[in-house]
Amino acid sequence: MSRLTHIQHAIEEERRALSRRWFFKDCGVGLGTIALHSLLSDKLVAAGAKPSASVLADPMAPKQGHFAGKAKRVIYLFMAGAPSHLELFDNKPQLTQFNGTLPPAELLKGYRAAFINPDATLLGPKFAFKKHGKSGMELGELLPHLGGVADDITLIKSMQTDAFNHAPAQIMMNTGSQQFGRPSFGAWTTYGLGCESQDLPAYVVFSTGGKGSSGGASNWGAGFLPTQHGGTLFRTGGDPVLYLGNPKGVDDELQRDSLTTLNRLNAKRLATVGDPEIAARISAFEMAYRMQHVAPEVMDISKESKETQELYGAEPGKPTYANACLLARRLIEKGVRFVQIFHESWDQHSNLKADLKRNCEVTDRASAALVKDLKQRNLLEDTIVVWGGEFGRTPMVQGGDDGRDHHPNGFSYWVAGGGFKPGLSWGETDELGFNAVKDKVHVHDFHATLLHQLGFDHQRLTYRFQGRDFRLTDVHGEAVKGLLA
Repeated sequence: MSRLTHIQHAIEEERRALSRRWFFKDCGVGLGTIALHSLLSDKLVAAGAKPSASVLADPMAPKQGHFAGKAKRVIYLFMAGAPSHLELFDNKPQLTQFNGTLPPAELLKGYRAAFINPDATLLGPKFAFKKHGKSGMELGELLPHLGGVADDITLIKSMQTDAFNHAPAQIMMNTGSQQFGRPSFGAWTTYGLGCESQDLPAYVVFSTGGKGSSGGASNWGAGFLPTQHGGTLFRTGGDPVLYLGNPKGVDDELQRDSLTTLNRLNAKRLATVGDPEIAARISAFEMAYRMQHVAPEVMDISKESKETQELYGAEPGKPTYANACLLARRLIEKGVRFVQIFHESWDQHSNLKADLKRNCEVTDRASAALVKDLKQRNLLEDTIVVWGGEFGRTPMVQGGDDGRDHHPNGFSYWVAGGGFKPGLSWGETDELGFNAVKDKVHVHDFHATLLHQLGFDHQRLTYRFQGRDFRLTDVHGEAVKGLLA
């Protein structure tokens, strides 16, 4: 090929490239612009809000729901591994009466267990129950501190789910689906409401148990929503996020100059390829920079009074559940929209009596303190506190005479604040605690109710992905109005 031919070929390629660039860039319909407008449009439609200068400038700016919600934020205390409702919340004297006998055959028809033989014998509760407060709410003796705020919580004893193994059940409880890749409840919340802080993530996650959650980061992920809606994992001691501080030799001026240059390069790449995740990366870098100045102070619980630290049982500098609960309150005060604590240690297939006692010693005081503290600070009325795991435990025995298997047919949760009816015990399981039989609350119903209190019609809070509109409740669910004040 001659040199002239090479030149002609290069000119032709340049002409075509210029033509494409002119159309996508100069006409204002670049892929990045299209993606950005699409994302912003979906957010605004979902939130029922009109475009504003602040939203266009910041996709995480605070937004309004479909109607005025009772709650503005959520603290979700997720007891991963699944606490036994039969020892903590759902008193079944018949289990004691029929301890060691086989359950009725008709009860087990079509029943699927995770590990045990379905015809295992019944196991009576290991601990006694006591009534608390003016409401007379019955709680297990392992929860004395929760008993002190019984008139402030709503106890749901008729929860149901579709999954009976940990990972899919945890993912379903947090995303509304057993499949990986769906947005978490926290992500849907920030997608709909944005964030009231520009210096901290909208959604913060702590992990305080003996191990991480079975469902992993999918429990707090953004799924197919823009990345910034996913949870950010914080630590309860030391730097809240690893590598948040600058290395030696890097001062603030050098960091700011470097970040500005990096942002310009990313912005240039965004204009070229139009990937909205690049915009999320720019936002993440800027958030990390601001967090360096704000997060250490927020995470320093030594600034709390001795009385408050003792209320929670918190110890500054230690990675404990109590510290995480106190930090949750401090974070929502700074505008964080959603805080979730995963405490993975409730899977008592054996050694039920000793392990359950230890778990409650670790969590009961701080969980109740969070409710009490929020109420004292006039934050409880517009904050939803949620406590519960992925399913319950079987009325039948496992592990000799001191364990229970996974059980999705009926289990318990409690919520407080955010317009839920305080002092209410809702729903019932049968006399053996096997099936929910009255006022059932499926996971989808629970999610629909929580979204309602945040100001959303769960059927209208949607995001278009792969050609259809998705929502937290999939194609199911109904808000349970009887739970609401």
